[in-house]
Amino acid sequence: MAEEKIYPGWYTFIKSHHGKFMDALEQLGESVRQEGPLDDKTSHLIQLAAAAAIRSEGSVHSHVRRAVKAGAKPEEIYHAIILLTSTIGFPTTSAALSWVHDVLKHET
Repeated sequence: MAEEKIYPGWYTFIKSHHGKFMDALEQLGESVRQEGPLDDKTSHLIQLAAAAAIRSEGSVHSHVRRAVKAGAKPEEIYHAIILLTSTIGFPTTSAALSWVHDVLKHET
């Protein structure tokens, strides 16, 4: 039985109003993950770091959930964010850590 995907509210709204666009976007995400040798966990940790760097709370939430599903431990997720401190600064890192916590407090 295929796992039913549950999307956040805004994502669901966009998907319901612009289905072809969102299908293409989802296919792009899957294609780029399959393009190289990195495993899913590493890929989602990298995407999580990028989401944190651009201060995208929704993307941080999404990639935390995906990283956990791909086998990432909470310590690895927090470390992926903390590693960014010298690059993106403490305030942005702190915000991202709070977004990670939003998800992990329900996952663990």
